Amino acid sequence: MAEQTQKTPEEKPKARFQEQHEESLVRILGKDIKGSRKIFVGLTKIKGVGWTISNATCIKLKIPKDKKISELTKPEIEKIENFLKNPELADYLKNRRKDLETGETKHLVSTDLDMRKDFDIRRLKKIRSYKGIRHTAKLPVRGQRTRSHFRKKGQAVRIKRK
Repeated sequence: MAEQTQKTPEEKPKARFQEQHEESLVRILGKDIKGSRKIFVGLTKIKGVGWTISNATCIKLKIPKDKKISELTKPEIEKIENFLKNPELADYLKNRRKDLETGETKHLVSTDLDMRKDFDIRRLKKIRSYKGIRHTAKLPVRGQRTRSHFRKKGQAVRIKRK
């Protein structure tokens, strides 16, 4: 009876190993997304795509939200990428309204968003605005308290003794 209840130790690790290898990654706009995720959730992993843009993408392209990312075909992935680069949505959903340079309203994603953010911070520093000065001093920009947070790392603040 003892022989029947014993399992060989080789069976369990093989099953785990196979489960790990079945996981696939799908690349959308330069971001690897796990194939096991649903489209609605997976699109939010792309920088610049939140829940509302993800929802609007699924509705406009008529893709079911419950569909797994690994089930997408190449033409569907291309449609999603093209839509996210130039979404046909209301202006209030886009993240770059009335751009300072062009005056256009557009939606930026992934590296474009990072670059534009860096340029904006550089511009603020160059014109020496309040926000720019806060950025150069590495202090909070949006009014957060500084008494207990944003201490410089590695430096202990001492109290003067008489």
